[in-house]
Amino acid sequence: MEFLLPLHILAGTIALLATIFAICSEKGKKIHIISGRTYYWGMVGIFLTALPMSIINKEIFLFLIAFFSFYLAFAGRRFAQNRTGIASKIDWIAVGLMIVTGIGMCVLALFYVIEGNSHFITLLLFGFISIVIGFTDYKTFKHQEAIGQKRIARHLTNMLAGTIAVVTAVLVVNVDMEPQWLPWVLPTIIIVPVINWWNWKVMK
Repeated sequence: MEFLLPLHILAGTIALLATIFAICSEKGKKIHIISGRTYYWGMVGIFLTALPMSIINKEIFLFLIAFFSFYLAFAGRRFAQNRTGIASKIDWIAVGLMIVTGIGMCVLALFYVIEGNSHFITLLLFGFISIVIGFTDYKTFKHQEAIGQKRIARHLTNMLAGTIAVVTAVLVVNVDMEPQWLPWVLPTIIIVPVINWWNWKVMK
């Protein structure tokens, strides 16, 4: 843990700073592309450190969150790279894991309800989002629709949703709020409408 935690924090800091540059820069330009790649590798670092830490601490909650967060960055990058609309095996495996992760969150939420753990609200929200995004990406792959503006919209949705995960982590660690589940869901409540607006603008 003493070795993994500093690396986890460093990766999160890199991802957060890269997100700011990616959002503020002109889409498709060099700064945006470099920022996006940096963000992605920051998310890789978060994922690779979060998994062993969640196993060491026996935290199923954080284990599922790690998969949820990484898929968003992975899928966002794949939609940016793949202009053909044809999904590869790794895309199908990833979207399957995303849906399974969402189902796992919902199941764990039931146990949390029984235990009286208020984080069941967080799990239900993230589980719902995981299933919706996973199923939407599945349909996009199945019908080979990830081309043109639809591809850009799926790229934006996943990348910005991944940004929610990074902002949420920063908020949870640094801000003390009551009830405890509030900092976990607040970034989602604020940023999701922005994602919907951005999608509407792109598709229009």
